[in-house]
This record gives sequence, C-alpha cells and structure tokens, in this order.
Amino acid sequence: MPVMGDDGITVTIANESDIVTARQMGRALSEQVGFQGSDLTIIATAISEIARNIVTYAQRGEIVLRPVTANSRRGVVVVARDDGPGIPDIARAMQDGYSTGKTLGLGLPGARRLMDEFEIQSEVGVGTIVTMRKWLRR
Repeated sequence: MPVMGDDGITVTIANESDIVTARQMGRALSEQVGFQGSDLTIIATAISEIARNIVTYAQRGEIVLRPVTANSRRGVVVVARDDGPGIPDIARAMQDGYSTGKTLGLGLPGARRLMDEFEIQSEVGVGTIVTMRKWLRR
C-alpha cells in the first residue's frame, strides 16, 4: 500500500503487484505535474524496470516518487532503494545485455535512456539507490 508523506509517495516493492502499483502511482503523479502522452509511458516504464530489479535481485525495497522544481523547471524524481546484495561493477551493470541473473540486461541502461537524469549508488552487501529525474519540456 503506498504511503503519502513529506518525502513523497513511498511504495514498498516486494512482488509483481507492487511493481504495477509503483508504475500507476508514478504515472498519476507525473500527470499531476503536467506530463502527457508518451512521457507518461516513458516514466512508468522506467519505474517498472527499476522496481523489477528490486524484486529480482534484492527481493524487497521501496520506490519514492515526488514532484521536483529546480531553476523554474518542473518534473518528477524517482528514488529506488533496497538493502540487497549491491552491484559489484556499476559500469558493467550499465551496459546493455549485461546481467547477473536470467534477464536481458536492459533494466538499468534502459531506465537511464528513458529519463533525463540518472544516478546510481551501490555498495556490495549494503544495497543500491537509484535516483532518476524527468523534466517537463518547456
């Protein structure tokens, strides 16, 4: 169940239905911010990719969604956090086709391409934080 707080909307990610919830909440928030059409699908897809990585590799985590304003620009920020195994080689994980699981290896690099800003922090044995932003076009 999503939780609304001062930090934004937090969606706990532990299974496939949570991925759908995060995607829906992200789409709704993005629409409130002013995104339309294909941008809504792009944001929802990036959220799906990152949330799926949480379920696949960490089993449990959270996605925080919130509106953001900077230098008169408006947009959305998506922060995905988990306490999973971490990513030993971030540069490699960001390459298309690289996967330590049985996936196509398109999740992280795909999400990076879809969003305007993408940052990843990960420590083996501690977990991973992915921060993504999409800005409204002027």
